[in-house]
Amino acid sequence: MTSNQAILEAKQAVAKLAVDLSGRGWMPATSGNLSVRVDGTTDFCITPSGVDKGALQATDVLLLDLDGTVLEETRYRPSAETIVHQKLYASEECGSVLHVHTVYNNMVSQLYFNQGHVEFADHELLKALGHWEPDAKITLPIVENHADLQLLGQAVGEAAVAGVPGVLVRNHGIYAFGRKPFDAKRHLEAFEFLFEYHVRMLQLAQVPLHR
Repeated sequence: MTSNQAILEAKQAVAKLAVDLSGRGWMPATSGNLSVRVDGTTDFCITPSGVDKGALQATDVLLLDLDGTVLEETRYRPSAETIVHQKLYASEECGSVLHVHTVYNNMVSQLYFNQGHVEFADHELLKALGHWEPDAKITLPIVENHADLQLLGQAVGEAAVAGVPGVLVRNHGIYAFGRKPFDAKRHLEAFEFLFEYHVRMLQLAQVPLHR
């Protein structure tokens, strides 16, 4: 595989993910950002800022190095939250980072922000997150939504822990990641299922949705 082919495949993967996740309503109003590492390198491809993700083309996707420098001529700016992707690529063994904004992940982030995490247990979908043990549970960290993006990147990078492929940001969204784009997408889908399940169970139990 040539380097150019690897770059093209990473850009195509980003564009395909963007159209898919936008179609689910997970990237409203041009929000969210997605990236895929170029195979065999530390460079990565990321969605541009302020673009409708549902209509994204591979030619719109930007190529960056791990320092956040744009490596190709483009009319776009990289996502404002590129620093978060940089921190995760530097600290985690991952090849894709997916960040979406949904109602359910925002609700869960606000509900459990004061305790700094939310725990999920006794769910079949925990297998999709790599936990197959009979008493499986996962503790997902929640960090503050810092306006200073350097602080946000640092907070997400430091909160990421082994065996938990995601970090939730209060009233903002989730960063889910994995070794390959397919893995990151599977993790994201599992988390979003767990968020919705949890909120709906609270509603059924008539538990106030605030703390």
